[in-house]
Amino acid sequence: MWSPTEEEKYGVVICSFRGAVPQGLVLELGETVQILEKCEGWYRGVSIKKPNVKGIFPANYIHLKKAIVSNRGQYETVVPLEDSVVTEVTATLQEWAVLWKQLYVKHKVDLFYKLRHVMNELIDLRRQLLSGHLTQDQVREVKRHLTVRLDWGNEHLGLDLVPRKDFEVVDSDQISVSDLYKMHLSSRHSVQQSTSQVDTIRQRHGEACRMPVPHHFFLSLKSFTYNTIGEDTDVFFSLYDVREGKQISERFMVRLNKNGGPRNPEKIDRMCALFTDLSSKDMKRDLYIVAHVIRIGRMLLNDSKKGPPHLHYRRPYGCAVLSIMDVLQSISEIKEEKDFVLKVYTCNNENEWCQIHENIIRKSSTKYTAPSSNYGLIISLQLLRGDMEQIRRENPMIFNRGVSVTRKLGFPDVIMPGDIRNDLYLTLEKGDFERGGKSVQKNIEVTMYVLYADGEILKDCISLGSGEPSRSAYHSFVLYHNNSPRWGEIIKLPIPIDRFRGSHLRFEFRHCSTKDKGEKKLFGFAFTPLMRDDGTTLSDDIHELYVYKCDENSTFNNHALYLGLPCCKEDYNGCPNIPSSLIFQRSTKETFSVSTQLSSTKLTQNVDLLALLKWKAYPDRVMDILGRLRHVSGEEIVKFLQDILDTLFVVLDDNTEKYGLLVFQSLVFIINLLRDSKYFHFRPVMDTYIQKHFAGALAYKELIRCLKWYMDRSAELVRQDHIQEAMRALEYLFKFIVQSRILYSRATCGMEEEQFRSSIQELFQSIRFVLSLDSRSSETLIFTQAALLNSFPAIFDELLQMFTVQEVAEFVRGTLGSMPSTVHIGQSMDVVKLQSIARTVDSRLFSFSESRRILLPVVLHHIHLHLRQQKELLICSGILSSIFSIIKTSSLEGDVVEEVEMMVESLLDVLLQTLLTIMSKSQSQEAVRGQRCPQCTAEITGEYVSCLLSLLRQMSDTHFQHLLDNFQSKDELKEFLLKIFCVFRNLMKMSVFPRDWMVMRLLTSNIIVTTVQYLSSALHKNFTETDFDFKVWNSYFSLAVLFINQPSLQLENATPAKRKKILDKYGDMRVMMAYELFSMWQNLGEHKIHFIPGMIGPFLGVTLVPQPEVRNIMIPIFHDMMDWEQRKNGNFKQCYWITVQSDSWTKSGLPLMISATRTPTPFVCHWVEAELIDKLDSLVSEGKGDENYRELFSLLTQLFGPYPSLLEKIEQETWRETGISFVTSVTRLMERLLDYRDCMKGDETENKKIGCTVNLMNFYKSEINKEEMYIRYIHKLCDMHLQAENYTEAAFTLLLYCELLQWEDRPLREFLHYPSQSEWQRKEGLCRKIIHYFNKGKSWEFGIPLCRELAIQYESLYDYQSLSWIRKMEATYYDNIMEQQRLEPEFFRVGFYGRKFPFFLRNKEYVCRGHDYERLEAFQQRMLSEFPQAIAMQHPNHPDDSILQCDAQYLQIYAVTPIPDNIDVLQMDRVPDRIKSFYRVNNIRKFRYDRPFHKGPKDKENEFKSLWIERTTLTLTHSLPGISRWFEVERRELVEVSPLENAIQVVENKNQELRTLISQYQHKQMHGNINLLSMCLNGVIDAAVNGGIARYQEAFFDKDYIAKHPGDAEKITQLKELMQEQVHVLGVGLAVHEKFVHPEMRPLHKKLIDQFQMMRSSLYHELPGLDKLSPACSGTSTPRSNVLVSHGPMSPESIKLVHRHSPLNLLGSVRHSSSSLSSHTSSETGNLVILTDSSVGETAEDMYHMQASPSTSSLSSTHSAPSQMINSAPSSARVLVKGAGLTTLEAEALYLSTEQIQHGRQPCKLPHAAPTNVPHLCPGGTTSRGSPSLPDKYRHSREMMMLLPAHRDRPSSAMYPAAIMENGQPPNFQRALIQQMIGPCKPCSDPNLSVAEKGNFRSWRACVHDNS
Repeated sequence: MWSPTEEEKYGVVICSFRGAVPQGLVLELGETVQILEKCEGWYRGVSIKKPNVKGIFPANYIHLKKAIVSNRGQYETVVPLEDSVVTEVTATLQEWAVLWKQLYVKHKVDLFYKLRHVMNELIDLRRQLLSGHLTQDQVREVKRHLTVRLDWGNEHLGLDLVPRKDFEVVDSDQISVSDLYKMHLSSRHSVQQSTSQVDTIRQRHGEACRMPVPHHFFLSLKSFTYNTIGEDTDVFFSLYDVREGKQISERFMVRLNKNGGPRNPEKIDRMCALFTDLSSKDMKRDLYIVAHVIRIGRMLLNDSKKGPPHLHYRRPYGCAVLSIMDVLQSISEIKEEKDFVLKVYTCNNENEWCQIHENIIRKSSTKYTAPSSNYGLIISLQLLRGDMEQIRRENPMIFNRGVSVTRKLGFPDVIMPGDIRNDLYLTLEKGDFERGGKSVQKNIEVTMYVLYADGEILKDCISLGSGEPSRSAYHSFVLYHNNSPRWGEIIKLPIPIDRFRGSHLRFEFRHCSTKDKGEKKLFGFAFTPLMRDDGTTLSDDIHELYVYKCDENSTFNNHALYLGLPCCKEDYNGCPNIPSSLIFQRSTKETFSVSTQLSSTKLTQNVDLLALLKWKAYPDRVMDILGRLRHVSGEEIVKFLQDILDTLFVVLDDNTEKYGLLVFQSLVFIINLLRDSKYFHFRPVMDTYIQKHFAGALAYKELIRCLKWYMDRSAELVRQDHIQEAMRALEYLFKFIVQSRILYSRATCGMEEEQFRSSIQELFQSIRFVLSLDSRSSETLIFTQAALLNSFPAIFDELLQMFTVQEVAEFVRGTLGSMPSTVHIGQSMDVVKLQSIARTVDSRLFSFSESRRILLPVVLHHIHLHLRQQKELLICSGILSSIFSIIKTSSLEGDVVEEVEMMVESLLDVLLQTLLTIMSKSQSQEAVRGQRCPQCTAEITGEYVSCLLSLLRQMSDTHFQHLLDNFQSKDELKEFLLKIFCVFRNLMKMSVFPRDWMVMRLLTSNIIVTTVQYLSSALHKNFTETDFDFKVWNSYFSLAVLFINQPSLQLENATPAKRKKILDKYGDMRVMMAYELFSMWQNLGEHKIHFIPGMIGPFLGVTLVPQPEVRNIMIPIFHDMMDWEQRKNGNFKQCYWITVQSDSWTKSGLPLMISATRTPTPFVCHWVEAELIDKLDSLVSEGKGDENYRELFSLLTQLFGPYPSLLEKIEQETWRETGISFVTSVTRLMERLLDYRDCMKGDETENKKIGCTVNLMNFYKSEINKEEMYIRYIHKLCDMHLQAENYTEAAFTLLLYCELLQWEDRPLREFLHYPSQSEWQRKEGLCRKIIHYFNKGKSWEFGIPLCRELAIQYESLYDYQSLSWIRKMEATYYDNIMEQQRLEPEFFRVGFYGRKFPFFLRNKEYVCRGHDYERLEAFQQRMLSEFPQAIAMQHPNHPDDSILQCDAQYLQIYAVTPIPDNIDVLQMDRVPDRIKSFYRVNNIRKFRYDRPFHKGPKDKENEFKSLWIERTTLTLTHSLPGISRWFEVERRELVEVSPLENAIQVVENKNQELRTLISQYQHKQMHGNINLLSMCLNGVIDAAVNGGIARYQEAFFDKDYIAKHPGDAEKITQLKELMQEQVHVLGVGLAVHEKFVHPEMRPLHKKLIDQFQMMRSSLYHELPGLDKLSPACSGTSTPRSNVLVSHGPMSPESIKLVHRHSPLNLLGSVRHSSSSLSSHTSSETGNLVILTDSSVGETAEDMYHMQASPSTSSLSSTHSAPSQMINSAPSSARVLVKGAGLTTLEAEALYLSTEQIQHGRQPCKLPHAAPTNVPHLCPGGTTSRGSPSLPDKYRHSREMMMLLPAHRDRPSSAMYPAAIMENGQPPNFQRALIQQMIGPCKPCSDPNLSVAEKGNFRSWRACVHDNS
């Protein structure tokens, strides 16, 4: 049985479950589940990721976690009972995991690895947090690290910013909007901060940090591995400041034995010190850890003779340093010790021992010696922060190791009361001693003792360093043979305070002999008392002491003998009458210097301070002593603060009247001293003193009296420095007053309470008096008032100890109310006044609701004044933020209705006005300078927005009702509504809050929609009927539209988890606003017409939001709009500006919209459709809308919801037909717009973008007559063409706009990038630009008519300069046509089949104009790359419905042949081929392709009899080239060509080709090299001899055929005539060939003559007219009159070719396609096959198979032949030679000479084996280039091949080649060829050949050799 769970409610999946059981719930590892029921080891529940899917899963797959269950039952909610930071980390890691994988896919490798590292850190930190083994401080630190990493990752992944407080996510419902805004700011700031800046982050999170955080260095000596000394050593560690050149800490001393271990065995692993009390300032100093090593042993280390072994001396050995700055970063980041090795350097000269550390730091390497190894002192360091109590608490292990606390030489930043210290630091500086008659200098050792007044040596008062116990005597180290030693050794003297007075120091000097006895001989001494006669201690200075002579026999038992002597020069000056007959004589030439530094809280070196502390000893000097207190240094005062304060109050109690004012002044001086930043940290000392040590119970009376006396005199005095000082000390004066009164009241049980209260009230009257004075004339008074205002808020807490909250609030209100209300009293005073108010609001007093009700009016009054005049906005915003924060906090606990009401009345209107001003300034500043002024930064805008939102959020129904009722008139209400709507609109438009502040943006939207719901009723109530106001309603609708379209509310773009979170908290606010919008629209009634068409666009934008409910709500509004427009105007269809002139309609049939082109004249009417279409275009182009949206307007979709669909409503109306037409138009437009949008925003190819744009442009032109949109898309299309370098197409595109314009002077407005100008000027500019584009596209023929049109205009205006320019341009174009090279493009037919294609391509066929050099295979690859999902169809048949309607993409591609329209120019003889070439491939609208097939039984002997051609002609919608490189096929026609007709066309085409080529040589259009003619003649003659046209004779001249086809008699006659004509044309060709042939090529010519005779003879019997020889073969000729015209004996010069003017002839000669499907129908000039003997036996069908008809291979990938041939050898010849009689030498010569014709072209790439890419064979010897392959049975029967492409495939230089000359003579081809034959590698060395080409040449020549 399934039973509900009680405890097991929440768990984590610890093993993935596939759900392979009935009702199983699929779960992934790490998912969280909510458990509802359990049954025998199974749970039933839901995954948190998919809460709507319930299922069962195994219980042992789940790790249970504690959770809080609310609302138990069917709708219960479960919240895990864990740290909120852990929950956040878990959710964030799950979200990041998805994005992290995407980073890898997007190749963002750097971020990928960084994020992986951070995620691992988060997992590790989360594990630590869950372990439960951390202290509170460690938990806090781990949370800090977690949140820093979370924020970093969210920012880098573009996720939302998370506002936090104390590292936990804040609940926006629990805090004010102002606080939320500040948390967003601080969170954003913390993301940008380094993780090491802990203090900054903590302060930013609101932790006031008044006490400075001291730093401490923990140092531990691990070992001294540099143990070659062999003697005991003392190591002294200290901190050294390089810049100041002095030590800043005591020394830490470690005593080591000769093995490097501690001399005291108990010290093992306990040689550690804590350098304490380093301030933040100290941490920024250039500090070093310095270690001095002193050895204890012989005088000289390596000389055993120097001194006896039993005597040990302290001798300098070496030094090591470590820079704190270098290691600070590394030790700051870790929480444990880090090891460092310090090299110990030895000193080269002992005299410089005191400077060795400086030399090492400065790297003066000549003064020290580096160790021979890297070993030395191994130490570990750790940086600790906090006071000593905290350090002891957090690091108990350190103190368990017996750490030595090593203090600073001076005081720390703060000396707390009770922190008693009495240390004197003495530094042995230097000495200068006499040699004393010795030959060498002395080895001097100094011994020091501390002696009390009675001569007793004080025990344990000398410390060489922390870490070792103090001693009674000090022995200095000895410098060898040095009479002027410099020691620089610091000794600490911890002398008890009670022994300090009367004690003195004695220094004894001994010479340490190195002789055998090793005696230490005393030769002098010096001394100094520690305290002077006046009670002050030894000053912090260098003291040069007198040295007195003595010897070992001298006795110091009677210390009075020398204490009476002067110890130094100052002492000597004080007692000059010293007798000279004393025991001790001073050595005048010897001196000894020491320096001292006192760190004592009980002893002073200041006389005035000592006098004050002992004032009773000088009763007559008390006044003077009090006056001199000001001259005591601050350091001394803060050291003795408690003693001084005690003294002052004792003096005050002693004689109030006499000393009262002086004590007050002294107290003010001390209080203000603590205000100095240097001593600010001593304020806690003062606080502690007042609370715990202050005992002046009567002091309050005098303090109040003095304070009031000062204030009352402020109006009289000119100098008010002392008054201002008293005002600044107000806080602590009140603390003393209140504490004194408490002590008095406690002592007297509350006596004199009334007197105290009245005195305080009188004091406040004086305060008000000071503030009320007019200070504009007195600068000093301004400073007094400012000082008072600054200090005033600090006294509230003290007053609250003595008075009730209401009483204190009344005091404060009276005081603040006494300030002048005017804002113009001075800017500085304004600031001070507002700062005082701000501190009042931030004070504890303001947190009480009782005091707030009293204080709020006066505070709001001052803020209102400043906001109204736009002064001090930043401070005002801070005050308001604090108020709202307090009110929000209070509202959670109690009622704040009254306070909110006050704020609404005072602030709402002025807040709105302020925001409008700031926003307008912000926008204008950005527009003018691109930057904002300081008062208009985003931050201040955000502050005020958050304040306004805070106020609106606190307002309830009652507040809104009161607000709306309080407006005196509708005008006021209207002004208010306009303001608030405008502010809301600006909020959404300006993006005040950054994109990632999602919490802030959502809360803002929630407040806006709530506020609008309150205000909409007032709008409807007051401005609907007779008082309708368009402006307010329009503002409302605009706001609603902007609101719904906000990016932050588009939940479809959010992750599922985020969407659920938003919907749970706020719901879909778009739907809420949409309902509100619909409701208000319905309330408009007849006034709806005012918003048509103005709101059509905005409302349309709302319907584009992909939210079904919003769309269902909004669609009926469009019906309503149509209905109202119909009622008013009888039509809602679009209308344009119609002008009276007849030329307002252009030849394109479009109405000329003046919005784009003209100035309005008679009338205008904007209708629904026009506006709707305009807006739809702009919105969809911006990326809005989707496929579902299109269906909203379609007939097929039934919209769900409370409203019927648009069409359903339309069908009920009288205007049903126009309505349905309109909806259909919009739907069709949507289809095109969505295609356009998808193409533009995707990574689509230019072709798809251009096609899409053309489709949309044509729709605007032809279907909905939107000329302005049409023109816009013309320019978009032009820009795309230019980007793709389709200059001709760009020109044609721009021509569309040009044709809409007239040569008139009508003014045109500014439009797109065009300025305001006349129509004539715009048209002229367009013409020039179009001409320029035609020029770049080498389409000069299209540009010339425009040049002429411009010339006519210039001529009519007598603008001869422009006329000259355009005529020159025209002339240049003619030159370009004749001189520049142009390539003829290929054309391809493409079919797009299947529903997956974009709408504009779907199930349509197009013809495309290929790029230069682009052939079928390349084009096919390009199309397949543009449509990677498409499948290439392998047949040319029209697809059936299964393909047309399938959800796939099919491409059908094959090449087509253009059919030119302009055939006149192609018939003219003398027209150069360069000109004809243009007309063959331009202005083409018809194309064809042929497919061969057999009809009836196939004749095996001669298959030409049954071989038919299926010819398909395609007609396009527009001619190519045009506005696109491809156009749709408009019509297709299919005809069948009979075998006889086909034969006629083939022969006629070949005759035309021969005539053209011969004519070019006759008219000198081709010079010199006649290889093209040779090859053409060879191809025709050779083919005729070996079969060729003889097969036609067999097929069609047969009697049986003639009998069976009596209707073909005329065609048979025509074929015979063509054959006769071919013979005569060949004769003329041979005559021309004979004239131009090179001597070396004579053998070839002779063979041609012989073969021609064979050809004639073979045709003799069928064509008796050929019985006489052609002129090329004999000297006489009797030509047929209809073929050749001759006068007398024909010479080559006299021969002229006569064209046959039949259409078929022209058709064949005009265009020769590289990929035609029939060789018979598209044979090409020069593209021929020389076929020899074996071809006769090959069937005609096989020959057609060679063409690779479309049904077999036009789509196959083997169609690479044309591309390869053309790209590799565009003008070389491909010839099939087999038994043609050509020798190897001749064939090679023919190849090479043909190569040399083609200047600048690549040699032909010929394959080694017989290639598949072979021209197809024709009976007339012609070839067609559409065949990708030959059947296998022909593949090896061709032994040598060369390709010559058609004229149009060759550049112009190939069309009219210049002869290649060698030294002015024709090249000797034969010689060159012989050389090549002799040296087989010669051709391959041609530098113009590529490696592949050289190989091809070799294989071609090998073929020739084989054949020969």
